[in-house]
Amino acid sequence: IMSHASRRLAGLLLLVLPTVVFGGTSLLTMLIADPAYQANPLRQDLWRAGHAHAGVLLLLSLIALRYVDDAVLGPRARGVARHAIPAAAILLPVAFFLSVLSPDATQPNALIYLAYVGAVSLTVGVLTLGIGLLRTGSRVAARSRV
Repeated sequence: IMSHASRRLAGLLLLVLPTVVFGGTSLLTMLIADPAYQANPLRQDLWRAGHAHAGVLLLLSLIALRYVDDAVLGPRARGVARHAIPAAAILLPVAFFLSVLSPDATQPNALIYLAYVGAVSLTVGVLTLGIGLLRTGSRVAARSRV
């Protein structure tokens, strides 16, 4: 059973998910009809990466929320597990999109470093959740031995 906090965050993430669909449609439109976008492989690569990361990490966030409330974690660690993965789903795409916002960008600007912050957030979130779930398994195994 999902807690109110997890259910609320899941609802918010589901409301955000259509922006990924809109982003995909925008990318397709630029690939077809925007010569400036077509002429900039760096921008194409980073925007494609941003779009892919947004979709995959939003889905991972929704899956992780299903497990957060089952994990053996304290309140703070549970909050980290609940919010760090969705934070990465924002930070990584923002880094990729905004670092080459200019159509004639030849290298990413300093906002690309947000990708490292997002990577750390993702790593902390999945490790925290993974440890909490392994601790859950240990408790179940200990109870079954008694």
